[in-house]
Amino acid sequence: MAPVRRKRWAGALAAALCLTLAGCGGGAAGGGEPKAPAAKAAPDRVEPLATKPEPKLPVTVESADGRKVTVKSTDRIVPLSGSLNEIVFTLGLGRHVVARDITATFEQAEDLPVVTRAHDVSAESVLSLKPTVVLADTTTGPAEAIDQIRDAGIPLIVMKPAKSLADVGPRIKAVADALGVGKAGAELTRRTESRIAAVQKDIPQDGSGGGSGGGDRPRVAFLYLRGSASVYLLGGRDSGASSLLEAAHAVDAGKESGLKKDFTAITSEALAKAAPDAILVMRKGLESVDGIEGLVKIPGVAETPAGMDRRVVAIDDGVLLNYGPRTDQVLKSLVRQLYGDAK
Repeated sequence: MAPVRRKRWAGALAAALCLTLAGCGGGAAGGGEPKAPAAKAAPDRVEPLATKPEPKLPVTVESADGRKVTVKSTDRIVPLSGSLNEIVFTLGLGRHVVARDITATFEQAEDLPVVTRAHDVSAESVLSLKPTVVLADTTTGPAEAIDQIRDAGIPLIVMKPAKSLADVGPRIKAVADALGVGKAGAELTRRTESRIAAVQKDIPQDGSGGGSGGGDRPRVAFLYLRGSASVYLLGGRDSGASSLLEAAHAVDAGKESGLKKDFTAITSEALAKAAPDAILVMRKGLESVDGIEGLVKIPGVAETPAGMDRRVVAIDDGVLLNYGPRTDQVLKSLVRQLYGDAK
């Protein structure tokens, strides 16, 4: 895979993989009968703060690309990734959002016009909506589209993508500060970090994870699947999943096996070396290969401990790697599916 496409896919994943996990069905719990993910999940919604913030403007902030950007109005906001849409809505500014990225799949944003095509931004679509501020990630592209929006005089702020639990608070703060709602940002950060901490208190410790090492932490491989495009990738150190798996007291099997890149093509040899006890997938990715029975037909999967046990954890695409206001739900679903009642 060419480096540019790999970076774009990783950016699309980190900014767009989806879900409200409170209603996700579980995979097999350690020692229990394997179960397929539930056919239906709870409504995919965000939970805005109770108090609607009043932006204090103008504000000048530093964009991740080193530019100083002044925001004078938040009347018409265009967030160019699913995770940025999620944060803006959760801060209570959803009524000011006039467009969405294709990966913003939650219910409150579903009627907004989409201004991306295959994760590439359409500058013409953005400008037609007369935004007063545009939020982007460092992975947002193409560069020509970003330049075209800036050349039109629109304040555009680039944010660093979140790749771990440690990035949740700084990410929320960066968005809130850029929109002049720092107080709301602090409130949302407190709420989010408190909820994550509450989930972590109930996570089983070593010895209850059903790992292949005789009671060790379970080894979990993150697979990115798009059956319609014959894309089958194994996540490595930079896939974005490591922090979640480690927070769930699991081992990122791809990272631990020595894979340093974000993703690498699945091979029987790579899976044998990773030797996962469970496989983490996005729900739509699992559907794209016709479910668990289709997953185990991918070369090498059936021979892993996870494949033999049909032990699969499925999380909705829209929130899995967002590292934002709903990360507690992602972690809770991951733990529930991975451990079941073994708490």
